[in-house]
Amino acid sequence: MESNTSEARCILLRENDSVAVLPEGGREGALSAAGVLLRADIAPGHKIALRDIGQGERVLKYGFPIGVASRPISAGEHVHVHNVRSGLGPEWSPSWSAASVPFPSSPSPAPSFQGYRRKEGVPGIRNELWIIPTVGCVNEYLKFLAGEWTPPSWIENVRVLAHPYGCSQLGEDLERTTAVLAGLARNPCAAGVVVAGLGCENLQRVFLETRLAGLEKARFISLQEEDDDAGALYALLDELAADAPRARDSFPLSEVALGVKCGGSDGFSGLSANPLVGEIADRMSAWGGKILATEIPEMFGAEDVVASRISEGKVFEAFAETIRWFRNYYVEHKQPVYENPSPGNKDGGITTLEEKSLGAVNKCGSGPVTDVLAMGEQAKRPGVSVVFGPGNDLVSSTAMAAGGAQIVLFTTGRGTPFSTVVPTIKISSNTRLFERKPRWIDFDAGSLLSGKSRESLADDLIELVLETASGRRTRNEENRSGEIAVFKDGVTL
Repeated sequence: MESNTSEARCILLRENDSVAVLPEGGREGALSAAGVLLRADIAPGHKIALRDIGQGERVLKYGFPIGVASRPISAGEHVHVHNVRSGLGPEWSPSWSAASVPFPSSPSPAPSFQGYRRKEGVPGIRNELWIIPTVGCVNEYLKFLAGEWTPPSWIENVRVLAHPYGCSQLGEDLERTTAVLAGLARNPCAAGVVVAGLGCENLQRVFLETRLAGLEKARFISLQEEDDDAGALYALLDELAADAPRARDSFPLSEVALGVKCGGSDGFSGLSANPLVGEIADRMSAWGGKILATEIPEMFGAEDVVASRISEGKVFEAFAETIRWFRNYYVEHKQPVYENPSPGNKDGGITTLEEKSLGAVNKCGSGPVTDVLAMGEQAKRPGVSVVFGPGNDLVSSTAMAAGGAQIVLFTTGRGTPFSTVVPTIKISSNTRLFERKPRWIDFDAGSLLSGKSRESLADDLIELVLETASGRRTRNEENRSGEIAVFKDGVTL
């Protein structure tokens, strides 16, 4: 419910909410569209109380609690960190029951894009060659060698997927690094992959050879074993380039797996950019497509919303175990589970982790959650797959690329130039960010706040996704950015 009739416009998301958001802010003494007088100056994207809220009472937004009033709050008062605290504890008590969750419907079939045919089956949207180090100490040398090799015209880019790990790792850390690198090697954006090791690291070449057995586009090299390491690498790149397709073919857009991500959120993210991406997720689900979502700690406080979209018991148990793992991860490191949102999130109007989470899960749409994936495990089922991973932008984006995402829809309210190794479409939650950072941002969702319909804007965003899948470069590609990061939780030898 929204109105422009009063001096301070406000957005009320659910009828029973006790707070509303002021998209343009407001001055003390102004009458809000909800009929309450502002008791202080309110910054854009921040919240006001719509009624008196008693100390200890739950504060409602999106129809769910976003925290608890830490002192009495009067109607019209600014609602933020000074008077609201998180209500989260270390435990989550799920309230799940099996129910059929239908896929969204679509009046039309998936549109077609122009991609590259792959022997592995899933078409690629980029024709790149990737060099994947098994150990961090060869990163810069491989970048040097790659820069000296001239690719043929049909190879669009050569990337070295640099990371600091692979040596001095044990146990789960080593397993995760191996799984993520193997998952990245399978990503269809790469027409060919050279796995390049040194030879003496913990992550031995044979570990990835075993995981990638049968992957025709993969080649392997150990630099210590080669008398002419540059010549050996170039021979492998020449071989992969010669075997790569040289023209694009037509495929349905449902063949492109999408990752959904939010980073640098503000008070508008849960109102504009995330719901818009959720609309795209629903359209892709309706077409039989795959959506990958992660950032598990940014589901704390919204777990029941995600769980309500799970039909299968085994999928729910996997989801619950993933939530428990990350909650225990915080507890074992003697950190509160609510140590979020970030300072930038708070400046933008987000008060608690519950509020951030409830806004963040909007980007997953409303369709069924059909799978839960370990890092490096490939998404195979239509619908939303939840990927094991933290909220960190670099690690979570990498986890989705390792799960097969070829495009990441990345919403942001504060702005960030980061992008991962697959095309990353940056979507601003507010128009001011879009105008200030044209070299970072691909798409403005802020026009939702000024009256443009979600359906119309979703049509525009789908068109951008289609063009990107067919070869249009994103801002991050124009900036030649693309990074990976691997989750670490263990000792370093």
